[in-house]
Amino acid sequence: MTAASDPAPALAPELPLPARADALLLDMDGTLIDSGPAVERSWNQLLGELGTDLEFGPEQHGRPARQVLAELLPELDDSRLDAAHRRIEELEISDLEGIVVLPGTERFLRELDEAAAQLGRPTWTIVTSCTRELFEARWSRTGLAVPAGMVTADQVRRGKPDPEAYLLGAERLGRPITDCIVVEDSLGGLRSGTSAGAGTVAVTSTTAAGDLAPLAGALVTSLDDLEIGVDGEDLVLSRRGR
Repeated sequence: MTAASDPAPALAPELPLPARADALLLDMDGTLIDSGPAVERSWNQLLGELGTDLEFGPEQHGRPARQVLAELLPELDDSRLDAAHRRIEELEISDLEGIVVLPGTERFLRELDEAAAQLGRPTWTIVTSCTRELFEARWSRTGLAVPAGMVTADQVRRGKPDPEAYLLGAERLGRPITDCIVVEDSLGGLRSGTSAGAGTVAVTSTTAAGDLAPLAGALVTSLDDLEIGVDGEDLVLSRRGR
């Protein structure tokens, strides 16, 4: 069994592509890298250790660990919740097996960096539900540079699906959130981006397209389906090859 879902917000506004934006705010797990099997192994091990019959599912992807634990196991007092949080962090940091860069990630980030050089300002950052330590463990597997202005779960009071993380990401880039596009693979992440006021694109890597569609302005299978251009002072996000 899995926990009940969060109440869904209003349907996300459609985002016709090509779309103009000041910046892109990118989730990491399931969007830029594939860590899904490692995440599920770690969580299902922990849930087994805690003696439950719960399983980690799509509703839990893309959300801060402590928040997920409190939802899945509301009977835990603060000290047991702290211990469970330390344990899942330990399990996830130690299990990096099979973590790989998803198709299109390296090219897409290179295009964003080229656009940043042309525009003379940052064009993207990462907004993740990982802690900084877990982010560093996973991102180190990619060999890619850490972007300026990134946001981790331990830098906000309320994680996804709350809008705080994406609002902070836009603030750190110095851009209005309404002029940003969020790229996400999870239900919680899309709820966060929509609630913040950003346009949203969903990557169908960890969750069924039919579940993501009501919360996404556009759907793609991976970043390999997208490309970045520049027109005037704007980024232009397009479907690749169209």
